[in-house]
Amino acid sequence: MYSVHRPAPEKRSAFASDGLEEHFPEAAVMIAFASHLLATKSSADSVVICPDGEHAKRFEIVAFLQMLGFHKTTSLGGTQYGGRYVRGKHSIVIDPSSGKGDVSGRVGNRRVLAECKGGIVNTRHPGQKSKLRKGLCELVGQLMQLPLSGDRQIAVCPDHDVTRRLAGKLAPRCALAGIEIALVDVQGNVTYVLTDLKT
Repeated sequence: MYSVHRPAPEKRSAFASDGLEEHFPEAAVMIAFASHLLATKSSADSVVICPDGEHAKRFEIVAFLQMLGFHKTTSLGGTQYGGRYVRGKHSIVIDPSSGKGDVSGRVGNRRVLAECKGGIVNTRHPGQKSKLRKGLCELVGQLMQLPLSGDRQIAVCPDHDVTRRLAGKLAPRCALAGIEIALVDVQGNVTYVLTDLKT
């Protein structure tokens, strides 16, 4: 499970099951998607994740990677979590620097660049549902700023009925811009939102 349950604030407690909100932190979304890239048919051998200090405060990156069977072999940068984590032939590099994209790696003969967002995945609260919608729109906007290239550009966000509906509406226009949308559930399963549009 990539999610964390936390007591909901009083004003949102009626909108969550048993008063508990299921948070899917952005760093957890990054790790889930990186794990997916390592497990695909033409899998990457190494994937780079670029979380910042705020991501690390909200999610125990090192402990979770260890739970997934990765062990740290080298350090990178001035943080405790930065470095290369290895499991068998695969590695995840945690690079605590900004401006490089949230998740990147080479799958087959193409580079993959993904921007990620987290959110509360069991919420019925209007404000939190709005944050999920805005998060997906923000990801698409970030990728729209990148130059056209042969890279796969992917917007990755939590799988929720709100993001599923919005992703279905955005997918055709995103496809024209060379942008894919991927939804990740708290088990780490990734679903790509497909379009019949020929690009």
